[in-house]
Amino acid sequence: MTDHIIYMDNAATTATRPEVLEAMLPYFTEHYGNPSSIHSVGRDARRAVEKARAQVAAALGAQSSEIYFTGCGTESDNWAIKGTAFAKRDKGNHIITTAIEHHAVLHTCQWLEKQGFQVTYLPVDEYGRVRVEDVEKAITDKTILISIMAANNEIGTLEPIAEIGKLAHEKGILFHTDAVQAVGAIPLDVNAMNIDMLSMSGHKFHGPKGIGALYIRKGVRPDVFMHGGAQERAQRAGTENLAGIVGMGKAIELATQNLEANAARMTRLRDKLIDGILAEIPEVRLNGHRTERLPNNVNVSIRYIEGEALLLRLDLAGIAGSSGSACTSGSLDPSHVLLAIGLPHEIAHGSLRLSLGTDSTEAEVDEVLRVLPGIVKDLRAMSVLNAETSTLGANCPFMK
Repeated sequence: MTDHIIYMDNAATTATRPEVLEAMLPYFTEHYGNPSSIHSVGRDARRAVEKARAQVAAALGAQSSEIYFTGCGTESDNWAIKGTAFAKRDKGNHIITTAIEHHAVLHTCQWLEKQGFQVTYLPVDEYGRVRVEDVEKAITDKTILISIMAANNEIGTLEPIAEIGKLAHEKGILFHTDAVQAVGAIPLDVNAMNIDMLSMSGHKFHGPKGIGALYIRKGVRPDVFMHGGAQERAQRAGTENLAGIVGMGKAIELATQNLEANAARMTRLRDKLIDGILAEIPEVRLNGHRTERLPNNVNVSIRYIEGEALLLRLDLAGIAGSSGSACTSGSLDPSHVLLAIGLPHEIAHGSLRLSLGTDSTEAEVDEVLRVLPGIVKDLRAMSVLNAETSTLGANCPFMK
């Protein structure tokens, strides 16, 4: 283990920026009032909440009154989908989503199926992109909600959400997007993109953990998800996470201030990493779209090795990566996303996701490119998997 950790798992979580922590600290020990209290300490807390609400709204092109704070992106997804399903139950019971959504969406939809709702899980192409025409074909007179992520958390592919949102509005159907990976990484405008509800999570853009938000377009009224208090305009009960909300507001303000410049820098590092891996390691494939992907996402499948063994060796070398979603890291099953884009189990098991952050440097990318080929060579030498034992054969079409 080296003293310096090269952290390339920013899709799982990010470091809280010093400016964010500095903004949060007074709300633990000085301005710690309950935002619902009517005394001056409570009013100070309320002003801080509303300032953060305005910061989040500005980043999305929304109105402050359309932002509701939650505990995380998963809660936001649950509220948007379950809340809409039950609010619209008298008009229909059909929901459209994709096969590559985060489990916060997939498991919510699967639960709703047990409650009598019908869900269509659309396929994606080899790059992980859903076709707008497939969305249109799936619409029925019972469709009440379309929920499709803005960017995939594993392979980084960007979805055509503006076009899907336009289609949904033309058909009179509500459109929700899980934008947890996209907020702070790519430009988002809820009006230009025809979005009715949008989920986000603070810790994905250098804010604190334990705080999320749901944008709900004015006039859209999903059922209340959490009961027991009048917070968030009586839509989400529970005392507000004051310091977390302040931190999220500051983090999203910082993330969007220099978004284009940061995205351009990370795209350059991302492409250097992709090109280097493909050039230096044989029988490797890039997962996701080559250009229509998040600026910080690299996901590759490396043949004849297990992803878990690769991660352990990288960790010993001081490099932190992942094999997919951190939310399913305890599972031995291959990624549902990689299976959905058509990869066989054998190749899906050998996946590696490296996700850059605002603090990632070119020197760190160079070090990964120096270390990774040797680790792969060592693991392949020890592996029982090879061209002779593989059920896919030496000339596997998936590795082209």
